[in-house]
Amino acid sequence: MTYLVKEHETVLALQTGRKMSVDKHHQLRTRAKAFALRVIRMSQALPRTREANVISQQILRSAMGMAANYRAAGRSRSKAEFVAKIGVVIEEADETVFWLEMLTDSGLVKPAKLESLQAEANELLAIFAASRRTARDQSQGPPRMARDVGDDARSRRSN
Repeated sequence: MTYLVKEHETVLALQTGRKMSVDKHHQLRTRAKAFALRVIRMSQALPRTREANVISQQILRSAMGMAANYRAAGRSRSKAEFVAKIGVVIEEADETVFWLEMLTDSGLVKPAKLESLQAEANELLAIFAASRRTARDQSQGPPRMARDVGDDARSRRSN
């Protein structure tokens, strides 16, 4: 898939603590939207049964919610707001993975037909989770050593 190199660069940037460039954010935003469009096309090919209809509605909501909420996360006004919004993106991505699994586990769709879509859903979920971890770690600042905490408590008592 053409995203392999770009996805690796994005994860590398997130793991090293560098801020994601506007270009990489745009690429991921485009990738999430393309994924949602693939889910739309997949849902149109599902069998016309009650079960498939229920799952189709759920997966359409979660996949489109993931893409829309990632777009909104890019407009966050603060690190805390970004962390909160990316948390919603992760929930939607995880739900999408669940519904894809339900399609294959229920026998409605052969696993081979959803292999690529499931791989992309899992990759997006991993990228969003890494993004949240990085943002959370950056917002908390450097970890304090246990000795420093004790020193602060002793200095407060002596005052």
